[in-house]
Amino acid sequence: MPQVKFTKMHGIGNDYVYINCFEQEIDNPSELAVKMSPRRFSVGADGVILICPSDVADAKMRMFNLDGSEGKMCGNGVRCVGKFVYDNGIAHKDTITIETLSGIKILKITDKDGLADTITVDMGKAEFSPEKIPAIADCESIIDTTITVNNAEYDITAVSMGNPHAVTFCEDIDNLNLQKIGPHFEHHEMFPEQVNTEFIRVIDENTLQMRVWERGSGETFACGTGACAAAVAAVVNGYCKHDCEITVHLVGGDLFITYSSDGTVFMRGGATKVFDGIYEY
Repeated sequence: MPQVKFTKMHGIGNDYVYINCFEQEIDNPSELAVKMSPRRFSVGADGVILICPSDVADAKMRMFNLDGSEGKMCGNGVRCVGKFVYDNGIAHKDTITIETLSGIKILKITDKDGLADTITVDMGKAEFSPEKIPAIADCESIIDTTITVNNAEYDITAVSMGNPHAVTFCEDIDNLNLQKIGPHFEHHEMFPEQVNTEFIRVIDENTLQMRVWERGSGETFACGTGACAAAVAAVVNGYCKHDCEITVHLVGGDLFITYSSDGTVFMRGGATKVFDGIYEY
């Protein structure tokens, strides 16, 4: 029976199974994600992330959602990849580069007792043009735009952080039935590759509360790119300011996002190793 060694890690509750592909080969990552992700019946995770050799960076990250689909980027996931690479000596240095399908991400490592503690990621620039999200719209950007979702109207701001996001601001997000409305957002006709959706309550100009429905995974405890998209949307809609660190309260914990005046987004947060294991399949 085939075996795979893995490490379970999470970034504020956004948990994945991490597989070191410097030491082993995985021929069927989509199938493996479907098998390993179910909670109670398997390892349990939001998906599987492969940590692979790269010709252009210290390591390459490939992420697979729990439904087997491959995603381009995961902000919490890339921090965990950075911690794994740092802690295991693949690249034990203050600045680490990780190749993703959304480009090379630069990570700044804060060390504690020889291990990566807090990690700041240069997430690149936020994109608003519909063709880069991608979204179907005859306009230069989708900012505070009303759309109909499951017979209800929502004002959304669409942002790409290397993957597509629709951000909507709400007075009360605690009582939202995301299991009901999340799939309708995810598969809305405006977004040909589906979309991650962030439901945001503005607490003050430096603080947001967020729940997220991720394409391919459903509601998750946290989404790093989603927190970035939420902060960016809050700035362009006038709730928050450029160049100020914004605290985003997610179900799993807090992330700290800065949307710079030049359009670059920085994400700061932790990454946690839970356990190592061997999976037979």
